[in-house]
Amino acid sequence: MKSAVETLNPTRVRLTVEVPFEELKDSLDAAYKKINQQVTVKGFRKGKIPARVIDQRFGRGAVLEEAVNDALPKFYTDAVNEAELSVLGQPEVDITELKDGETLNFTAEVDIRPSIEIPDFSGIEVEVDAVEVTDEDVDKAVEELRERFASTAPVERAAEEGDVVTIDLQAKVDGEVLEDGVADGVSYTIGSGELLEGIDDAVKGLEAGGEATFASELKGGSAAGKEAEVTVKVTQVAKRELPELDDEFAQLASEFDTIEELRADSRKRLENMKQYDQATQAQERVLEKLLELVEVPVPEKLLEDEINTRKHNLEHHQLGQMGLDLAKYLEIQGKTEEEFDAETKEAAVKGIKTQFVLDELVKQEKLNVNQEELTEHLMRRAASSGMSPDQFAQAVVEGGQVPLLVGEVARGKALAVVVEKATVKDTNGEVIDLDDEEDEDTTEASAEETPAESAEEKTEG
Repeated sequence: MKSAVETLNPTRVRLTVEVPFEELKDSLDAAYKKINQQVTVKGFRKGKIPARVIDQRFGRGAVLEEAVNDALPKFYTDAVNEAELSVLGQPEVDITELKDGETLNFTAEVDIRPSIEIPDFSGIEVEVDAVEVTDEDVDKAVEELRERFASTAPVERAAEEGDVVTIDLQAKVDGEVLEDGVADGVSYTIGSGELLEGIDDAVKGLEAGGEATFASELKGGSAAGKEAEVTVKVTQVAKRELPELDDEFAQLASEFDTIEELRADSRKRLENMKQYDQATQAQERVLEKLLELVEVPVPEKLLEDEINTRKHNLEHHQLGQMGLDLAKYLEIQGKTEEEFDAETKEAAVKGIKTQFVLDELVKQEKLNVNQEELTEHLMRRAASSGMSPDQFAQAVVEGGQVPLLVGEVARGKALAVVVEKATVKDTNGEVIDLDDEEDEDTTEASAEETPAESAEEKTEG
């Protein structure tokens, strides 16, 4: 076999392959054997039909077609390996010549990973938010905890903002009560915005036994998106009562004995959260600076597939769970379809470029992933997916996704290398020294989220 490579553009090549006919022998033998098992010829036992009889009865062309279809993947793979190409996606194959007993010639056009040069990135500088926790931040955190321990007590008065009302609901569309439009004994906090639009105004001012009717667009159910006439009846009004902020509350709501200890712990927790956010922000901004330094051509077919995948996932998974379609989503977001398409393309381009650059850094820095790192990453991914580690691991193995997880960890380590060499300052001008352990955790989180997941699948091999 002889092969040659023609570069069509930085991300696409054409392979020209010439195969001497004798190299098709194994595939021809397999083709005769396969046809032997599929056909019946009078006078011959199944599987024992001579090749010349198959040629006469079914045509040599059928045998050649079967043999070529069997052989092409191997010859294509051999040509790719010989040229040391990193291919993306499936090739477009064209058989240019097939002479029985002489030769098989074909071409294969395929996208490839572009050649990327990573420049010196040690001079990258970024600014991040300073870690500052105010007394007001602590007050807010303690108040949110206090809200969680609130109790309710029935009152005999009209409902007010912040009250908890028990209500019965009935929704009609075009005068007909919906089968899934009736709910009794629903507990609702006025002003929370957790139910239908318009319900707050409807129930405020009502006492137990009072009812009101209002119009609202349904968010879910069989008539999602339709205008409904909703009747709400208040069966109980209850006032929320908050516990006193004292040592007794601290003992009730935490492991601490005093309210001051509880406040100190809240401050520490807020500082840790802001440090985590700061580290994540540093990685995102360092990554953006790195991408600005590197010229990365993006394969058109890969980009098209990535855009389509993102749209499909949004429409059929995320929006579907919320009872929305794309048109309604764009209306809520205040975006045109053109703006949405432009944003989707921009995000897809960034995701693909990110993966290409970080993968090149993995090779350049000779980074490896050990079993412990892979296990830790798997545990985090399992937690975010809502599955147990065992379930997630089984799904990963059965789906052949282990190389993808290894790639995610390796890219996280590559980004950590860049962040370590960058200068990170906060808005106060202080140089930030990101803690090693915190840096590793947040780097991997950033590397998971930034590259496009479907691009990872397409570029693995």
